[in-house]
Amino acid sequence: MRNLSKLRKRVKFIIFVVFPFTFFFFGWLSHSAYYPTKEENKPTVLDKIKKTKTLNVVLLNAPSTYYIGPDGPQGFEYELLEDYAKHLGVNLKITSANTVKEAIELSKNKNIHITSAALAKTEQREKRFNFGPSYFEVQEQVICNRTMVTDGTFPRTVEELSGLHIMVGEDTSYSETITSLQDDGFDINASFTSDYSTEELLEMVSKRQIDCTLAASNIYSLNKRYFTEIISAFTVTGREQLAWVLAPNSKELEADMYSWLNSYNQSGRMAELKDHYYSHILYFDYYDTKMFYKRMETRLPKYEKYFKEAGEKYGISWKLIAAQSYQESHWNPKAKSFTGVRGLMMLTLSTAKYLGVKNRLDPKQSIRGGVRHLNQMIRSVPDGVEGENRIKFALAAYNVGMGHVKDAQVLAGKFGLDKNTWRDLKAVLPLLSQKRYYRTLKYGYARGSEPVRYVESIYDYKDILENFTGEKVDVNTSITVEHNDTNISN
Repeated sequence: MRNLSKLRKRVKFIIFVVFPFTFFFFGWLSHSAYYPTKEENKPTVLDKIKKTKTLNVVLLNAPSTYYIGPDGPQGFEYELLEDYAKHLGVNLKITSANTVKEAIELSKNKNIHITSAALAKTEQREKRFNFGPSYFEVQEQVICNRTMVTDGTFPRTVEELSGLHIMVGEDTSYSETITSLQDDGFDINASFTSDYSTEELLEMVSKRQIDCTLAASNIYSLNKRYFTEIISAFTVTGREQLAWVLAPNSKELEADMYSWLNSYNQSGRMAELKDHYYSHILYFDYYDTKMFYKRMETRLPKYEKYFKEAGEKYGISWKLIAAQSYQESHWNPKAKSFTGVRGLMMLTLSTAKYLGVKNRLDPKQSIRGGVRHLNQMIRSVPDGVEGENRIKFALAAYNVGMGHVKDAQVLAGKFGLDKNTWRDLKAVLPLLSQKRYYRTLKYGYARGSEPVRYVESIYDYKDILENFTGEKVDVNTSITVEHNDTNISN
């Protein structure tokens, strides 16, 4: 009986002491295997960004991505990244690259969080890189010299590329496209280069140093104003998505970026940004642009100092003023319209008298009066219109009258649009010529499509002026820019 009693005590000890301890011990080991202790948790890429208060990015130095303009850093992708940095509450630190290949090499730096170089999500690249969300859609186009049309060598199909001198950037989506076409049996004489950017290759095409190159549709659209001899031959790919390359193992950063981009799109900010950088390129006119370049050399120098004086007096960019003057008169001081407006700024007689302009044909007086009038328009734009939207509203009013601009705001409100943005205002301005809309408005009929083209053309000319007469300016921002390992605080 004693032995039986001892056996029972041992069993109870095992059941109530040893077994629970063993279960707890193995459970702890299992939990540790799948859930490391707090001390072993490594900070994520997103954690590091927030801790250091710095977002390190590689940005391609090009018109479609990032460049230093007259007022400091600019570019579609730069502004997008700047807004994302503000969302995170951190500073933007930029390392610039001159080619896509250089940008990709720089992305391998362990301190780089994002690489932005207008990179398309190709099948080959998705095997190599960790892409974030898509933010832009493009197509690759074959871009050739326009004189090839007249000499009979202009290609219309892939087959007709045979025998042409084609050059594209090395390690780009364009080189992947060319290689794929060659693998499919097409006879294409193409060379790959790491010495030139896509923009430089477009310039070489414009000068007929090479016959053709490949470029994304957005890059071609931006550059055809600068290189007037280039023309799109045909589209060579389907729609491709542009995206940023993210640092390895950055799932939290990617998730945050998807959430932010979704909100950014829904807020209308993305549409406004695209409108700012790409809307005016729709009005490109080859012959007008060629003439503009010619007159930049022959006419602009005569009046440039007057534009600068007036711009300094009223705090308005002199290049915007010069662009507006060109849109008005093509820098012809004796210009006259059938309605009687005259001079470089095309002032009416009554407006000239009000502004104190005694001689509308005097360039200095006309510019001073016109800029004073524009400044008055800027000041009279309704409250709620901010930044560059305010300037565009004022330019539209200079062309069509502030009353019609206010009518368009009313109409925008009826359609549920944002009456304080140029993006939405220009969508309704053309409706002022339709009776069913203008009969309900205070100021009635107006040729509403004219101020839209007027403003967009001015910004087109302004953009060309800024790219060809750029001046260095001191701009105080929280952005650090690195060029070839040299830090420059802008």
